[in-house]
Amino acid sequence: MSESKAPAEQAGAPLVSDESEGTPARRRASGSQRHLVIVESPAKAETISRFLDDAYVVDASYGHVRDLPGSAEERPEEIKGEWWADLGVNPDQDFNPVYIVPSEKKRHIDRLKKELKKADRLLVATDEDREGESIGWHLVELLEPKVPVSRIVFHEVTQEAIEAAIESPREIDRDLVEAQESRRILDRLFGYSLSPVLWRKVKAGLSAGRVQSVAVRLLVERERERAAFHTAEYWDAEAELDAGGERFDATLRRLGEKRMPSGRDFDPASGLLTTGDARALSREEIEALVQQLDAATPWMVTKIEASPVTRRPAPPFITSTLQQEANRRLGFSAARTMQVAQSLYEGIDVGNEREGLITYMRTDSVTLAQQALSEAQTVIRGRFGDEFGGSPRHYKSRSKNAQEAHEAIRPTHLRRDPDSLRNALSQDQYRLYDLIWRRTLASQMPDARLERTGVEIVARLPGEDDLALFEARGQRVLFAGFLRVLEDAESDGERLLPALSEGQTVGVAQLEPKQHETQPPARYTEASLVRKLEEEGLGRPSTYASVLSTIQQRDYVFKQGNSLVPTFLGFAVTGLLETHFNDLVEPRFTAQMEDMLDAIARGETDSVSHLRAFYFGEDEEHGLRQRIERELPEIEFPMLEIGTDEGSGDRIVVRIGRFGPYIQRGEGGEGNTASLPPDLPPADLKIANAVELLSEQAEGPRALGHDPETELEVFVQTGRYGPYVQLGPNPPSGKKAPKPKRASVPPGTPLEEVTIEDALTWLSLPRTLGQHPESGDDVVASDGRYGPYIKAGEETRSLEDHDDIYTIELPRALELLAQPKARSFRRRVQAKVLAELGEHPDSGAKVRILSGRYGPYATDGETNASIPRGADPAQVTLQQALDLIAERAAAPKRARKTSTSKKTSARKAGARKKPATRKKTTRKAVKSKSS
Repeated sequence: MSESKAPAEQAGAPLVSDESEGTPARRRASGSQRHLVIVESPAKAETISRFLDDAYVVDASYGHVRDLPGSAEERPEEIKGEWWADLGVNPDQDFNPVYIVPSEKKRHIDRLKKELKKADRLLVATDEDREGESIGWHLVELLEPKVPVSRIVFHEVTQEAIEAAIESPREIDRDLVEAQESRRILDRLFGYSLSPVLWRKVKAGLSAGRVQSVAVRLLVERERERAAFHTAEYWDAEAELDAGGERFDATLRRLGEKRMPSGRDFDPASGLLTTGDARALSREEIEALVQQLDAATPWMVTKIEASPVTRRPAPPFITSTLQQEANRRLGFSAARTMQVAQSLYEGIDVGNEREGLITYMRTDSVTLAQQALSEAQTVIRGRFGDEFGGSPRHYKSRSKNAQEAHEAIRPTHLRRDPDSLRNALSQDQYRLYDLIWRRTLASQMPDARLERTGVEIVARLPGEDDLALFEARGQRVLFAGFLRVLEDAESDGERLLPALSEGQTVGVAQLEPKQHETQPPARYTEASLVRKLEEEGLGRPSTYASVLSTIQQRDYVFKQGNSLVPTFLGFAVTGLLETHFNDLVEPRFTAQMEDMLDAIARGETDSVSHLRAFYFGEDEEHGLRQRIERELPEIEFPMLEIGTDEGSGDRIVVRIGRFGPYIQRGEGGEGNTASLPPDLPPADLKIANAVELLSEQAEGPRALGHDPETELEVFVQTGRYGPYVQLGPNPPSGKKAPKPKRASVPPGTPLEEVTIEDALTWLSLPRTLGQHPESGDDVVASDGRYGPYIKAGEETRSLEDHDDIYTIELPRALELLAQPKARSFRRRVQAKVLAELGEHPDSGAKVRILSGRYGPYATDGETNASIPRGADPAQVTLQQALDLIAERAAAPKRARKTSTSKKTSARKAGARKKPATRKKTTRKAVKSKSS
């Protein structure tokens, strides 16, 4: 490779102008040697090409190029009819997989083959983890190169890293490939064997997964703990004390020989106090005590204790800790974090240069390169002074297989601080880069030294021997250390106490009782679930984002604020798997599978024996196939027990129906079933709630009054898609008649507060405002799929945000109709504004919470993002709305659905054109030459 050139000097090697055409990111202009470099993404290809001269052509595979068949249409003809065809893996032949090239990948493979014919050397530069190694192996298998092949890896997209990689090529790591292929086969055997059980016994379209099913089980177990929890109430007292004009707060800790209890002193299953050395006071007792303490004199300082505390910085980020911290501090989901991190890794334009801003973001190593350690000290000393520098810190990875990714997540150049990039980055990119930059610098700074002070103040109760002991705590920073770089994010602020001395008396400025309630175990957030998965050794950090997305897409989990709540469907699936396949959804089993895959990656064992034991069994142990055959006849439709209705003596259960979960009393039947709200957490469904829902269902619709125009009665009731109002009764069963007019109740409106006036307003749509003076068509105001609009004949216009669909008059409607039709009226904001939150910090656009047909959503006028189920729209903050909008904007666009016939014919055509490509076992040497 020749010396690197600045982008301006590379005019002879133009970049791609249209990535959709799939052309290489750089064309060779001259030279006798031609090297084809293949990476996964076109963005990464474009960035890398800027560091290479004209002898290198950089192209992209666009991700994976081969996979197991995912549907019957994708299965090659020669395997149809085989008992294992749906698996796409032949267990009878050492679990040999059948790989196909998906139709959307074929054009990329064809293009790469053409480029390879003109190349003298192939450089496989896919990512440096197992998945990247596997993609590289598949590429070599498909392209069948007749030129030397080298595998190059780099953990950052920089000039130095790319040059070093090209100068130090290696062969494809067969152990890493086999580990990844084994993982794919194991997950296919697990999912494609157990998912059909769920289809038959619970509901069609469900899925089981080796890691996802354990993740859902963890959430279900936590929800069960919450359902079994009994709240306990306890009291203490808070005092505001005065020492020579300086005030500070203190809390009652002891009363005589007994200490005041805390939440951990109560049994979560009964709510009873479990420790004998604690004394729980009732409200009446604490109020009487406060009255006594008001008269107590003197209040005296009896003990002052100061202790030094040292805080050490956390290691630099790995994949899982980055996901946790981005969720905790920025509110990012795991998927959003990885998507933003990917964009930072692949690079952005900064001035006249383009290069990656962070190192590879899928890693479980906390190691920093020597260059990064040296640069960190230079930046730290230059910014904060020599006292904040020191010897480099080295951290040890917890993962036994951390060598597969060589470095922690860090900025490629620490001298490039976040503020210098603010104008070049999106808001999400800036916030995540800032988080990574600070964490990396902090990891190389000295410990923080603090002094924590505890003060005990005693008051003697009048006429009694008991003493009331209060405690005040303070803290001051002696040396900020690494907290200096985190001062805007997580610095422990000083909580100073006034200068006090033992024996000193203090005054009481204010004294009041303080109520406490024990809290059930907190639900998992994405951050805490990722931490739990990592602690248990479940899955790999690189898979957590997809696992979290899958369990929400399958409706096993929904978000309530930032919490992950398992649905009743998640409960049913978990209950079935626990009852009949308990060990397969035990965290220990999944962790052992990960250990096995790690051992394969290290070359310590082979995969076939493990796969055979898992699927066919070993010695006296049955394998998955035999267990399913044995258990399937015994599996009953899963039901969730709620309790017994004291009135009827019948048990109440939750069942999963075609249209969602519902409660059933006894044998069911009329008046004994009721649908459950989709956003009801299972732990919140008690027997009293269930009986109330059944009573409401049995009573039927609630009459609100009569419509003065039609004289029909108006009802409010709850249906499959939520609450609604209805004009007139339902037609008799079996009789053909027009359905009565209905209108949805706006989200968040309590049914008991719906009035006849509300109902008539909602039922007034569509409203005829008059006739158009030119066409004579009726001008109608209505509410549609994309919000409120005006229609006259074939002409439609969306209402502006200040228009009200219920009050708009003909002149304003004609004014809207006279305006040019927007190219995409679907994206315009809807009329009903629930909240004005402020301005978007980047665009200055107004950020609002609006009410839509499918519920409330946040919008900046360009991007709409639904408010999560269970969240109160009125409580959404500006920052939360910005996070939702940013996440929605970053989400991949959904492709339009084609008709079934078109998709089927396309798949069949693809199957005819593509013969099956079978894997040549990775246990044999992969033919890979290094030049």
